[in-house]
This record gives sequence, C-alpha cells and structure tokens, in this order.
Amino acid sequence: MSAFVSSASPASPASSVSPTGPAAPDTAPVTIDRRQGPYGEVILRRRGGTYEIIANGCFLMDTSDGRSERLLVDAARLALTGSSGATGETGETGATDGAAPAARPALLIGGLGVGFSLAHASARGDWGRISVVEREEAVIDWHRGGPLDAISGPALADPRVEIVRADLIAHLLDPASGPYDALCLDIDNGPDWTVTEDNRGLYAPAGLAACRARLTPGGVLAVWSAQPSALFEHALRNAGFSSVRTEEVPVARGVPDVVHLALNPS
Repeated sequence: MSAFVSSASPASPASSVSPTGPAAPDTAPVTIDRRQGPYGEVILRRRGGTYEIIANGCFLMDTSDGRSERLLVDAARLALTGSSGATGETGETGATDGAAPAARPALLIGGLGVGFSLAHASARGDWGRISVVEREEAVIDWHRGGPLDAISGPALADPRVEIVRADLIAHLLDPASGPYDALCLDIDNGPDWTVTEDNRGLYAPAGLAACRARLTPGGVLAVWSAQPSALFEHALRNAGFSSVRTEEVPVARGVPDVVHLALNPS
C-alpha cells in the first residue's frame, strides 16, 4: 500500500475517529489520500468524524449513514426469498441453520465504496460466497489496513469474502465469473449519473445482458441510485428482466435514494 498523504493536517488514527460519526456542515475536509489511477483521480477525505470518497471531482459517498447501502443488500435478499427469515438469518458471520456456505446464495457486490454493503452482507449469515469487485486499488488499500478498516475489517476476515480487483463490466463479461444469485451494484450515483463515461455501458443493453448472463435463474439484480430512473426501469424490462420495481430510501432532504430491483426469469 502506498503511504497515505494529507494536503492539510495529518490524519488521526482510524481508531480515534468514528467512521460513522456526524460532521458539522462547516467542518473543512482534510485530504487523507489522493491517487491518480487509470480511471482518473480518487480522493479520500475526512470531514469531522466522517470519511468521504471523491472520484474525478464527483462526490460518491461518505460514512455518515449507510442506510442505502444496507437496503441494497437486504432488498436483494428479500427478492430471492420472499421473507427475511426464509433461510434463517442469524446476524452471525457464516452461520445460518447449519447450512454450508455453498448451499446459500452467492452475492456479487459491485463497488467496495466505504464498505457498508460488504459489512452488512458479511454480518448476515444467509449469504454464501460474497465477491466484491472494485477497480480502484486506492479504495481497496483504504480498507486493507487503511482508515476504512474500522468498517470493513471484520468482513475482510470472513472466509466467504473475496475482493476482486477488476472493472465491473469486464468481470461481468468474463464467462468464467459467477454464477451469482444476486448482483448488488453501487459504482455510480445512478444509471443516469455515472462517474466515468465508460460506466454507461453497464446500464446499456449489452451491460444488462452481461448481468443476466452472470445471474442464476430467478437471480436478482439490485442497482443503487441517487434518484429514480424511469428510463432505466424501461431498459431492464427490455433486457428481459421481470418483476422490475424501485424501492425508495428516505433521506434528510431532497429526492430519496432508490434501489432498482429486477429478477432474471427462471
């Protein structure tokens, strides 16, 4: 891992900063790390007790809440089972009704982010293999012994979890990847607001076809978005998905976050 650098005062150790603590609106951000990678610039900032990820000048997410990221995982699981207790959720890592991990649904999380989705999926005992696809080496570093370890550390030690450093679209197009029972994707601010131009391909017909190809029959695609997209719902139906719907996540102000859900027909 490269050294973390700050453009302001040195960062406090992660253990002394609450990763989910609120930050005052007028708190000046402190840059913890700044990297230039093959997809542009990524920055990790700390604002009070909150960490923020910025990509190519675009705010992606922070550690102030996490409800949207947790709903992304839970909504996918409910879509698979029809009820939260159908497979014996315990909240204990890797333990549910004595079932072997291989017998539980396989999950792909697209985008590591601040780690809320991964941490929540790992804390549930009713997932089997959990693969996280992240293309930015810097983001992975921030979790492996970096400032975001406080969120994802226990999950990274979970034997069900693997981190795959790869472009998500390339991973989905690889016939050797998968199959997965659920795809939980959170790599952009939504289908209509992508971080990089090439990410638009994920929401186009070819990208959605790749998602279906990696899903088992009856598998679920869940896509986080900062706002609802009727055009994306239409694209999902045109791509052959069924039971297309959108679930809202209330926010303090403004338009609710949403999770787009769709099933791969059996």
